[in-house]
Amino acid sequence: MSTAATLPLRPPLPRSLYLETTSRCNSLCETCILTFGGREPQKDLAWEEFRRVVDQFPVLERVLLHGIGEPLLNRDLPRMVTHLKSRGATVLFNSNAITLNPRLGRALVDAGLDELRVSLDGSTAGTYARVRGVDAFAKVMGNLERFVEVKREASAAHPRVSLWFTALRDNIEEIPGLVPLATRAGAAGIYLQRLVYNGLGLATKEQSLYGRLQEREAVLIRETEHVARAAGLDFSASGAAAPEISLTPSHADRPWSQCRRPWSLVYVTVHGNVLPCCIAPWITEHYDGIILGNLYQQSLEDIWWGQHYVDFRTAIQTDVPPEPCRGCGVKWSL
Repeated sequence: MSTAATLPLRPPLPRSLYLETTSRCNSLCETCILTFGGREPQKDLAWEEFRRVVDQFPVLERVLLHGIGEPLLNRDLPRMVTHLKSRGATVLFNSNAITLNPRLGRALVDAGLDELRVSLDGSTAGTYARVRGVDAFAKVMGNLERFVEVKREASAAHPRVSLWFTALRDNIEEIPGLVPLATRAGAAGIYLQRLVYNGLGLATKEQSLYGRLQEREAVLIRETEHVARAAGLDFSASGAAAPEISLTPSHADRPWSQCRRPWSLVYVTVHGNVLPCCIAPWITEHYDGIILGNLYQQSLEDIWWGQHYVDFRTAIQTDVPPEPCRGCGVKWSL
């Protein structure tokens, strides 16, 4: 039986949500489209807009409060986490942790945040500044060390802290240095992300290791895996793949057709636009074409079961997938 025959074009309403809490940022990452203009006008998600979105979901099991922007810049973030936890959702987000002061850290602990994913992209101040565009390495590490104390004072095991590293040709040598940083930060794991490249800044094919992993780089990854395990740390790639596997192309025909995101989750921007996934806005050349509806103007049911989504689900199971899916593999960032 074909894949198309086994996947419904009108699936149950999604229980997983990616929601941008802001489209502003205090970094200037050389791998981020926001540094080069972004996709939408910059703003914070207002509390009323937050409720307008999340209240449309009958059930929410997993919510990621990030997208294109730095979540900690939204002052209502702890309140949003508290509301989602009251609904029984697992809540997490990616952050640069630049503004993670003790007061905000305690508010997130008290709100019940499940996981804080911290993007580093380097294990030295120089590489961090070169990739992330700001000289904030020491500040971030200091914030994370203080956050360990905040959790200890609150007798809290959560949020789980993890360090995230976008692998580039420029920074791959620094992966082993993440292990002692993770120990300092009280992190439970290290995660390797594959570069999503669009030709801007350092987000180029030349910087990508996907399908171009050399022996030296593979050795570095394996050594880091061994040292991390000895230190009691998880070390894997986004999508729960082994780091080396995440950089190895799939040999399956039509790899995009293995994606289940159009059947299981939605990505909503601060302006209410519904997108098929968190990767699409980074790589599409036709942003308007990936907007499947707007939750400020339409109901979740009308969008999820509407013709735009039906057409998208149909196309992704063919030899001619939607435009942003054509270069996508199976193990992009979660």
